Amino acid sequence: MKKIKNFFISLAVGLVLIVAVLGGAVSDRIFGYRILDRYFQRKTSESKVIENKILNEESVVIDVVEKASPSVVTIGIKKTQTLIDPFQNFFDPFDFFGGSQRSQPQQQKIEQNIATGFIVSKDGLIVTNKHVVDDTEAKYKIMLNDKKEYDVKKIYRDPANDLAILKIEPLSGSELMPLQLGDSSKLKVGQLVIAIGTLLGEFPNSVTKGIISGLGRGISAGSPFEGMVERLDDVIQTDAAINPGNSGGPLLNSAGQVIGVNVAMAEAAQNIAFAIPINVVKEMIDVFNKTGQFSRPFLGIRYRMITKQEAMAKDWVEGAGVIEVIKDSPAEKAGIEIGDIITKIDGQKLSEKDGELAKIIAAKKVGERMTATVWRDNQEKNLTVLLEEFSQ
Repeated sequence: MKKIKNFFISLAVGLVLIVAVLGGAVSDRIFGYRILDRYFQRKTSESKVIENKILNEESVVIDVVEKASPSVVTIGIKKTQTLIDPFQNFFDPFDFFGGSQRSQPQQQKIEQNIATGFIVSKDGLIVTNKHVVDDTEAKYKIMLNDKKEYDVKKIYRDPANDLAILKIEPLSGSELMPLQLGDSSKLKVGQLVIAIGTLLGEFPNSVTKGIISGLGRGISAGSPFEGMVERLDDVIQTDAAINPGNSGGPLLNSAGQVIGVNVAMAEAAQNIAFAIPINVVKEMIDVFNKTGQFSRPFLGIRYRMITKQEAMAKDWVEGAGVIEVIKDSPAEKAGIEIGDIITKIDGQKLSEKDGELAKIIAAKKVGERMTATVWRDNQEKNLTVLLEEFSQ
């Protein structure tokens, strides 16, 4: 009898506890007390939004990479160079006849992957950086994502930008997959970007992502001895990692469109890299398709912009300070000298705010005459420049 009584008591206590818990849960939700949240975590609408946003961003990156990877190529170089080992030159005290021994020149074949490019047409046009293929004595090859290899038949180098077009002959029956080119004029700071390239020449289709950190940047690129002496203006700054080997690869938006060509990284800083806007590439391709070559005006100087603040501090003037003048260039023929500050082109003032020199020159035509106003010996002087076409 006692056992039965205890059983019913236990049952009653259990029912009371169940009712209390259920009632508390219901009232906690209905009246917003949220007491149970202290002990039982639940997903709020805000946390669900954040979780979905993260999942969506990850899926966007994955989709872009899967879509673009077959169109990203690895560029390899093949060349033979002569080497002399100076440490093979020595004097042998026991060689009474030969005297000092001299090393002989040796031929060494080099074949390695060096950079990245991407397909822009089904008939075999590939875009990359000019500095990637600046060795005119070497031969280059292209390796696709599926490991197929092609020899580069022709190279068209753009003298005004660090860009080049490579031509390969696709195999019969094979179908190259060109990437879709976007519109770099519509880019926004903070926009998601994805870079794909052959990292260190060894790891193809390596992916990094980041955001656009800045627009309209200016960087120095190229060598004055190769003719590409102008600054690259209006480039894209990104914090997506651009490492050696990534040069020439595509910078993509979340729709999988190319919005830039990866060109450089800042050596003295982290998470700072640059890309040439795709609209420059589209213009280059358009000129090439019409003429079969690059026809761009060439001035022939290396310069840096003198800001208004620097000009006031040093009692100079604002403009493009000439650092180097290429021999036999239009600039030298016109009388432009190292140390000149170009203040105007055809009356248009030069400043970081109003316009860079490279932009103005790029808008002109080969054979066009222009007036360059230079500041020299504390006075301005007008010089007539005949723009020529750069020839490699």
